[in-house]
Amino acid sequence: MTARAADRARYDRATAHLDAPLAIVDLEAFDANADDLVRRAGGKPIRVASKSVRCRALLERVLARDGFAGIMSFTLAESIWLARSGFDDVLLAYPSVDTAAYVELTGDPKLAAAVTVMVDDPAQLRLIDEARRGGTETVRVCLELDTSLRLLGGRVRVGALRSPLHSAVQVAGMARAVAGRPGFQLVGIMAYEGHIAGVGDAVAGRPFRSRAVRLMQATARKELTRRRADVVRAVRAVAPDLEFVNGGGTGSVQQTAAEDAVTEIAAGSGLYVPRLFDNYTSFSGRPAALFAQPVVRRPGVGIVTVLGGGYPASGAPGADRLPVPYLPEGLRYDPQEGPGEVQTPLLGSPADDLLIGDKVWFRHAKAGELCERFDSLHLVEGDEVTATVPTYRGEGRTFL
Repeated sequence: MTARAADRARYDRATAHLDAPLAIVDLEAFDANADDLVRRAGGKPIRVASKSVRCRALLERVLARDGFAGIMSFTLAESIWLARSGFDDVLLAYPSVDTAAYVELTGDPKLAAAVTVMVDDPAQLRLIDEARRGGTETVRVCLELDTSLRLLGGRVRVGALRSPLHSAVQVAGMARAVAGRPGFQLVGIMAYEGHIAGVGDAVAGRPFRSRAVRLMQATARKELTRRRADVVRAVRAVAPDLEFVNGGGTGSVQQTAAEDAVTEIAAGSGLYVPRLFDNYTSFSGRPAALFAQPVVRRPGVGIVTVLGGGYPASGAPGADRLPVPYLPEGLRYDPQEGPGEVQTPLLGSPADDLLIGDKVWFRHAKAGELCERFDSLHLVEGDEVTATVPTYRGEGRTFL
């Protein structure tokens, strides 16, 4: 029996009393992935990206482990909810224009001490001030550095369209804007290199593309290491008490951790290891989060139909954004239908061994987005479900 077949047998036994659709997290794999992230971080703390987990119980579990400290959140409302839930170090990774949440933040000293907001434009500072409505608490601020690689005098850009702050001069100018405005404290810099951390460099069957990605990433890493160090020096000249410099992502933990300018690493997807994180030379993890759909039809030889399953991930549309049939091995989508809203045909010889009511196990393309489809996660240890915990959705929280 292969390792994957053994996992399937465990998951089937553990959930035999549960009806699909359902989602699980294999805690042994989850913990092993956490250990691997810590190993790769080389002693620098890892800030957990909540968007890649979206389950308070699992955020608590990983933050209880050595090597992890703090949360990187995705909306201000989520940040406040987490802070009120007892998480005392929450970095909001994206600028917010949620005026009601700013009223709450600036009127509560506990929240203001726990939450750091992201800015990259003086207009965002003005919006926060206009939203205070009498709130007097100092707002902790982090600046985001644009990490994109710019070539040919800026005519070619590689990387996400995020912050407008690219150079040390620009970031230092924004730092002075924060320092010169009462009611704000500059405490950090964030620089997420998604074109390095979030792009696989070993795509199966695409050797030339993989080689090109590795070349791009090596060039980008060298340029960013130099520029990030320059930015940090320039900002520390304005704010010498800067508390943290955050960088990285699951795919670049060890490289980013090696930079002297970086004090902490961000990661989250590496805990669940969705399918988009299969194609890396720098690490390999264990799939920890899966969902199961029940077989409801057997249309013919080599075909079964499961209920639902059409859970595409965000990003540029493509086959890599689709869930992948994982267990039993050897199933594939019908190219005419793909994963459907209410039913999904699956092809392949393993279909002939599946009975009505059997479970087919899938991996989502991305990590936390799975939790937007399920109210709860069944936590599997060995061949038992030892706990069932709510996702954000299960707690009635849909922040985006």
